[in-house]
Amino acid sequence: MKNVQKQKRANKSLPFFFRDEFKVSFVIIFISVALLITTFTFDIVPPILNRGIQPATFPKALLVLIIVMTLLIYYLATKNPWKVQKKLPKSFYFTLSSFVIFLIISKTLDFFLAISVLSIFVSYCWGEKRIFYLLLVGIIFPVIVFIFFETILGLRFPPGIITNIYYS
Repeated sequence: MKNVQKQKRANKSLPFFFRDEFKVSFVIIFISVALLITTFTFDIVPPILNRGIQPATFPKALLVLIIVMTLLIYYLATKNPWKVQKKLPKSFYFTLSSFVIFLIISKTLDFFLAISVLSIFVSYCWGEKRIFYLLLVGIIFPVIVFIFFETILGLRFPPGIITNIYYS
């Protein structure tokens, strides 16, 4: 089976459930559906105590969005198959390590500072070298996240350096 998959056009003759794009999409959708089912067990908050949206609404919407986007990516992958790479690029590993840095900064200093650092670092790792655009992404993206969660969803963020300035 391994020899067949290594040949140039062999992957097209395999059944759809043996293809890599199906396996990846299936795992993502399976986990998302399992998590979506658990969101139906969340408690409903009475309207008088509710700030913004119900606790289960945002995770449900996010998981449905993940499922829809995964189906779209799977559809696009069937039209234009993935290229097999022997070695992943360094930027992939830098991006993974940046999530650890994000976690440390968000827990110790501030969530918005962590979003800024993550935005700048990931943009830099994936090829953006212009300082102006890196700073623009590092400022605009956290502001958009803040406006979305604070004003539209009505959620407060954990205390930190920047959030303490805003909330005081």
